[in-house]
Amino acid sequence: MSIESNNKIILKAAAKINLHLEVLGKREDKYHELSMIMQSIDLYDFLEIENNNSGILSLNSDCKNLPLNENNLILKTALLLREVSGNNELGANIFLTKNIPIGAGLAGGSSNAAATLIGLNKLWKLNLNSKVLHELAINIGSDVPFCLEGGFQFCFGKGEILEKKSFNSNYGLILIKDPNVSISTAEIYRKYSKRFCNNNLLDVDFINERRNFLRLNGIHNAKNTRLFSIKNDLQKIAEEENQSVRDGLSILSGFEECLFYSMSGSGPSCFAIFENQELANRCYKKNIKFIKENNFDAWVCKFVNEGIKIL
Repeated sequence: MSIESNNKIILKAAAKINLHLEVLGKREDKYHELSMIMQSIDLYDFLEIENNNSGILSLNSDCKNLPLNENNLILKTALLLREVSGNNELGANIFLTKNIPIGAGLAGGSSNAAATLIGLNKLWKLNLNSKVLHELAINIGSDVPFCLEGGFQFCFGKGEILEKKSFNSNYGLILIKDPNVSISTAEIYRKYSKRFCNNNLLDVDFINERRNFLRLNGIHNAKNTRLFSIKNDLQKIAEEENQSVRDGLSILSGFEECLFYSMSGSGPSCFAIFENQELANRCYKKNIKFIKENNFDAWVCKFVNEGIKIL
């Protein structure tokens, strides 16, 4: 049954993992040129958005570690959308139920922003089309455009050039994260750029070559997934500087039935991929005591084909 009315809407916002993250170099606009595969997983935050007639935008959450002011992407997004509407009387009460860990490389904040765009566009009856929402998403954050549709997507440029593919994988995964550790995405990119991007030549031919390589050699085309390896350039920095990333990857390396393991995004979350969810569940049950003894939270997840869903 749809939990939706003229005054209230509830959405679920999916986390993502990176199945490929390649930093091609630093662009003239100071952003990094990226070649990525991102995949939504069934770890969700929930946003309950209720219309009000006061013109006030308020945000509350069950998570005590989140800023609930305009530094939060949810409120930033709501303010931007109201500005675009030209109607300052629009208001909403928003409640966030937080399940995606913060600062984890899982795009929790970006997914919340995407859900806010979709939810308020519908609730406020703005009727903005997908192209307009995509342009707004680019201005909010590099991962927000992906999160609008989610699923399995090639993400190029700074993350705004998207190619969604049908990828009905039965893969299961175990995701782990030290709950006491968060990593600044901006800081990881800054350090990576300083070490590896100074001499990169970002000509069009090189960019197109790397994009085409990924289109042809991504996991979706792997004839033998046991020979596939995930690339994450940011792991070079995060693994050196963060003990929890080293520990997490070490734990996952001991999972005999996993196909491959990696860090997601800028970290510190790490994941192991299995041929199916049954194998992932079995491995989880076998190792959860060891995982928790090493101070990690853990989830068993699967791939999903959408990023935001109205319930």
